[in-house]
Amino acid sequence: MIAHSLLLAIVARMRQIKGLGDGVLERVSPAQLFHRTDDEANSIAIVVQHLHGNMLSRWTNFLTEDGDKPWRKRDAEFDPVTETPQQVRQLWEDGWKLTLDTLEGLQVGDVTREVTIRGEPMQVLDALIRQVGHYGYHVGQMVTLARAQVGKDWKTLSIARGQSKDYKPKPRAPGLKE
Repeated sequence: MIAHSLLLAIVARMRQIKGLGDGVLERVSPAQLFHRTDDEANSIAIVVQHLHGNMLSRWTNFLTEDGDKPWRKRDAEFDPVTETPQQVRQLWEDGWKLTLDTLEGLQVGDVTREVTIRGEPMQVLDALIRQVGHYGYHVGQMVTLARAQVGKDWKTLSIARGQSKDYKPKPRAPGLKE
């Protein structure tokens, strides 16, 4: 029962993280999507490229192969190679599809299985928590980059300032609320 609830919670949180990123991609212009403050800075598009690479590597054969695949070129994920908003959106959707399909396919008994990421053995539950943190971190970067560029016209992805008393949580998954 607890393992089932944990899997539901992980999927719900991942969907919430994806939703925040979807909101960013809907709110920025093409110029804002690719904007970098300097040659070493990441744009929103570059963060998406990195997430895509991580997701493909991590979730391909998640239970049976190291989560850092030999074919992954992590450093190249930070080079500005995507050129259109459509390419960025495709990377975003493809990465999340694999992520969510994999998570939704996990069984209760998988939670305590051992997987390996970058040669480090860990329980599936630990690997899942690790990825929730990683994706939340990078989507938070996307929100910050977008918010800084859109400025006063930004429409919040959370509870609007001064609206806390009126906020009503939306159900996310059985037993979970926003």
